[in-house]
This record gives sequence, C-alpha cells and structure tokens, in this order.
Amino acid sequence: MSACQHHWEMTNIQFGFVVFEKCFHCNGLRTYFSVEDIPARGDKYREGDCYWSRMENAQSFRFDLHCSKCKQLEKFDDLMGFFFCPGCLPDCEVEILQKRYEAQKTWIIVAFGFLPEARTNPIPPHRLDLLSDYFNQGRDTARSRIKIISFDLIKDFSRCRGEFIHDVGMLSPQPVQERKPLF
Repeated sequence: MSACQHHWEMTNIQFGFVVFEKCFHCNGLRTYFSVEDIPARGDKYREGDCYWSRMENAQSFRFDLHCSKCKQLEKFDDLMGFFFCPGCLPDCEVEILQKRYEAQKTWIIVAFGFLPEARTNPIPPHRLDLLSDYFNQGRDTARSRIKIISFDLIKDFSRCRGEFIHDVGMLSPQPVQERKPLF
C-alpha cells in the first residue's frame, strides 16, 4: 500500500462518443468508444449470427488519473461513463445505498464499464474508490461527498429509469438549446 496522499489529475484525455449497438437476433447490447466525428446511427452489419445496429451515441470523453505527487498512473480504459440513479426501484441495491448515504450527505454516482465485458468483469472497488477520491479532492467534503459505485449493483437494468451523465454539444461550436435523454 502506498503512503502517498494522492493528488489525482486527469491525463490522457480523449474526446469522442460512446456508441450503443444492439443485435435484434440475440437481443445483445454492446458499447464502445469512438473518436469518429459523429458515428452514424442506424449503421447495420452482420457478425456471425448477430445483426448489429448502432442505436445511439453520446458525447463523452476518456481519461486516466495521474498522481502529481508520486507519479502513479491509473488507466480507466474500461470506464464507459457515469450514471445517475433517480431512485425508481425501492428494492434496487443502488437505491438502498443512496438512502443509507444520504444522511451522511454523500451522493451516489454509478460507474459503467463497456458492455458486454463489464457484466463479467466490472470495475474493481479499489479503482472506484480512486474515482471517488478524485471527485472529492476539490470539494468541501464537510458539505457533501461523492461515492462512485459499480453498475453491477443494478440487478434488473431493463426496469431502471436512471440516466447516463453525458455531455451534449461539447464537440460542437454551436450552443445546445436542449439536452435529450440518451434512450
């Protein structure tokens, strides 16, 4: 264990899009990061028995964290993005944690990895803690804190009404008037 009191900074920042693809044959969902200008929705192609179609994309960025003190580098190639839980399912573990942490003025944000890999290999808790540390290091933590947790706590994503935290217009010089939901 390192004795460093890390001071994390974002590094290796790359702007682009998270692309969501769905297969109508197996009902599979997968995601990936793209630096294309604007990945075209509706593009279709076949891969084995699967028929993949681009369903949606959202502006996003990728980054790593670098400690300015000890020079440790933490790569986050497996982080697709963050998700806000509105508390729609009272029996969901994320909602249960939100209620527990609310009294401590700690706000829950859900970290998502790229699908389908993240279903079997979610972002490990120690790396989620690094993200929490990064987002809290500049905050007045006496007022509130942020805790990053894994999406695998959401047991039935098909019933979830949460929203991905995504930016709209960050890659365009034109201001965006309205932010639409991702799905």
